[in-house]
Amino acid sequence: ARLEALREVVSPFILRRTKRDVAPELPTKTELMRPVELAGRQRELYEQIRVAAHADVRRAIRKKGLAASAISILDAIMKLRQVCCDPRLVSLDEARGVSESAKYESLMALVDAELPQGRRMLVFSQFTSMLALISRGLTERGVGHAILTGETRDRAAAVDAFESGKVPVFLISLKAGGTGLNLVSADTVVHYDPWWNPASQA
Repeated sequence: ARLEALREVVSPFILRRTKRDVAPELPTKTELMRPVELAGRQRELYEQIRVAAHADVRRAIRKKGLAASAISILDAIMKLRQVCCDPRLVSLDEARGVSESAKYESLMALVDAELPQGRRMLVFSQFTSMLALISRGLTERGVGHAILTGETRDRAAAVDAFESGKVPVFLISLKAGGTGLNLVSADTVVHYDPWWNPASQA
């Protein structure tokens, strides 16, 4: 009853519009999941980190309990996510010699296939260091791109470069690009790595 009363009070102040209401001319969104399988030395590195992290987390839980072990658990998950993105993100000695990255190669293959068809692409990642690696790879391929992270001084210039068609790819960190952006010229959105909160990602 209290919830219904609250809804009745606040409903005149809430406006929720869907894409259909705002821009009916836009096509419906198509979502494609592309599984990427780790192989070779990257897979071996993942397994090595997973086994070590599993032991560390179990030790932390035994010593401090589950609730107090949140930092250890999140650290383990973060390392595993990083090695899936690209071993170059992992600051461990074991990762230094591993140059294979299945996901990175998959993204570059997608860029090579889509851009000649006139596609305009947004690439999101939660790791700004991953965006830097992707930026380096795009530069090596001669692909123009803009980048938006928390360190970007002129957000408007980065947005304008993409929206005006000067560059076909826009690299965006999820935190920096989560709000206040209206990028209508993009037709392809890539979530390089999923965000912790699926609702925020959406």
